[in-house]
Amino acid sequence: MANSHSTEAQGHNPDTDGSLPPEGSELEAHLQSKHMVINMGPSHPATHGTVRLKVELDGETIVKIDPEIGFLHRGFQKSCENVTWTQCLPYTDRLNYLSAMMNNFGFLNAVEKLIGLEIPERAQYIRVIGSELHRLTDHLTCVGATGLEMGGFAPFLYGMEARELIQDRVTELTGARLTTTFGRVGGINRDLPEGWADKVLRTMTRTEELLLEMDGLLTGNRIFVDRTKNTGVISAEDAIDYGWTGPALRACGVDHDLRKVQPYWVYDRLDFDVPVGEHGDNYDRYLVRMEEMRQSIRIIRQALDTIPAGPIIVDDWRIALPPKPEVYGTIEGVMAHFKLVMEGIQVPPGEVYDATEASNGELGWYLVSDGRGRPYKCHVRAPGFPVLAAVPHIIEGKMLADLIPTFDTINMIGGEVEQ
Repeated sequence: MANSHSTEAQGHNPDTDGSLPPEGSELEAHLQSKHMVINMGPSHPATHGTVRLKVELDGETIVKIDPEIGFLHRGFQKSCENVTWTQCLPYTDRLNYLSAMMNNFGFLNAVEKLIGLEIPERAQYIRVIGSELHRLTDHLTCVGATGLEMGGFAPFLYGMEARELIQDRVTELTGARLTTTFGRVGGINRDLPEGWADKVLRTMTRTEELLLEMDGLLTGNRIFVDRTKNTGVISAEDAIDYGWTGPALRACGVDHDLRKVQPYWVYDRLDFDVPVGEHGDNYDRYLVRMEEMRQSIRIIRQALDTIPAGPIIVDDWRIALPPKPEVYGTIEGVMAHFKLVMEGIQVPPGEVYDATEASNGELGWYLVSDGRGRPYKCHVRAPGFPVLAAVPHIIEGKMLADLIPTFDTINMIGGEVEQ
């Protein structure tokens, strides 16, 4: 036909005009001949925080992984040096923002130890109750998100329902849903609201029911078990060498919980068990957290049943604000209020390290005072940092698909890691 013509008729040679890659070029190379480098993050739903994972792959096998932090760094420790001891509390909220009260109470406990102060018994019980409520919200988020990222949407919804019920109780107690700034040096700034204990007990009953639903959907699920069992494995010796604590360490078979080995507040008066795993894999980390939630419910019920009446904060105007009638009605009350707000608590010179069992492990505080109304030095030993540091050891040489459940079960929280 007059209008038809071939490539050859136009004088084009496909071997020489560039329409095919030259022999031996990079485009012709086999995909398997080079490692592929991919990024997870710094904003990725599976990282549970702003962290970048630079992953080098040989096919589906992780050859090298390089965690990169710093995207959420806010200068927490330096900021604390420029405010009073009490004004540090809002900063502590933003460390592990899933369990803010644990950060509040851990910091306050260290300050009180530096002062040599014992808080009222009722305040100790309230701190236990608040801590265990937030242990529940933290673990519910971790377990629910793990199920979600393994393809199970229903367990996530059950976990979020339980978490929201508990957050409602937290809001009634503290006035805030997430960043609580609850507690003060010397005790607690707000007593339990009337009728609140009964609401909490009903919430715990419903939480148990939702935990049963999550357990039924995940624990024996073939897909979930295959993705988590014998993946993300670390030995007890290596976990200790890296500085692991909390549920991640206990999943390796190490029975270490500060509430038992170094009791604080009234934990030594309460009956609860410490769940311990055997294999140090993702599945055991999941099981340990599930059982810890049941034990937290057990602790809360006992604490509400045995909490005594009495003051919730020390009666010392050098440490705690005077009652409002004294502030409004006496010159001494006005002066004490003014000095405490403007100058802060005068913590005696010295240094202290104190730790509590937070939801992810040992939350340690190293505080130094030079006798002024603000910290000279405030260092946080965040439980998530050593766990994140061990990720290359755990995952290199394993499959890319194993990275997601591993990162889920270690529960890295960017706020406390990067500070």
